[in-house]
Amino acid sequence: MMTPDPTADPQTAAIEQLEQFGLSAYAAQTFVALSSLGTGTARDVSRVSDVPRTRVYDAIDELHSRGLVDVRQSSPREFWAISAETATRTFERELQHRTDLLRTALSELEPETRQDEQRGVWTVEGQRAVTQRIVEFLASAEDEIVYMTVADLLTDDLLEGLQDASARGVTVNLAGVSTPVRDRIQAEVPDVETFESLWDWSDTPAGRLLMIDRERTLVSVLVNGDDAAPSDPRSETAIWGKGETNSLVVVLKAIFTWQLDRTDDDGTDSSA
Repeated sequence: MMTPDPTADPQTAAIEQLEQFGLSAYAAQTFVALSSLGTGTARDVSRVSDVPRTRVYDAIDELHSRGLVDVRQSSPREFWAISAETATRTFERELQHRTDLLRTALSELEPETRQDEQRGVWTVEGQRAVTQRIVEFLASAEDEIVYMTVADLLTDDLLEGLQDASARGVTVNLAGVSTPVRDRIQAEVPDVETFESLWDWSDTPAGRLLMIDRERTLVSVLVNGDDAAPSDPRSETAIWGKGETNSLVVVLKAIFTWQLDRTDDDGTDSSA
């Protein structure tokens, strides 16, 4: 499900995000109603939202316990929502705390040494997940990156990953990309190198291809094309493998090692 545009539909977007932070539906709606009212009674909240008046009090108790509203003990009671700036800082701290706890717990569960050789191939679904995996792989590169992508999948964090790798002295090779993609990457990574590939990547239904240090590879396809939103898990599917004897690595390394070595021997550059 796509997240509503916070400028076009701020009420729905705010309620959805508050629920993601763990508020009940009624609490989220009550907080959003109070944010628009400034202050209000249970009757006021019920009038501008879908929260029944009798449930406003339960929602207020939930919000009050999390420091999101203050209560004036008048008759009837009045409620005041903290500012948007204070609320977002509160949720940022909560999210950071939960992230730190999760990182510590997962680190304790990991084996002391991660397995270098991955048997078979592994599947990743959705553009966000694929992008995260590629960013992780780029950060691990020590010697060489081979990268292909279509324009719609070239995000800022991937450009930053390529830029950081180049700054570490990693060779970044592009192949089969369209001229706009090549130009955009070269603008951020001036030292990028290009070489001829067996196919024009932008003319295929593929998404991206990555080879790291000739021992880790990832290849993806766009599943539903323009019909799928980037947040849709069906929008992109990737497979990846790691290790010198991994089947996916062996196949792609055989293709690209031959091409890269031929380019080096000829001293040619497809960008020239």
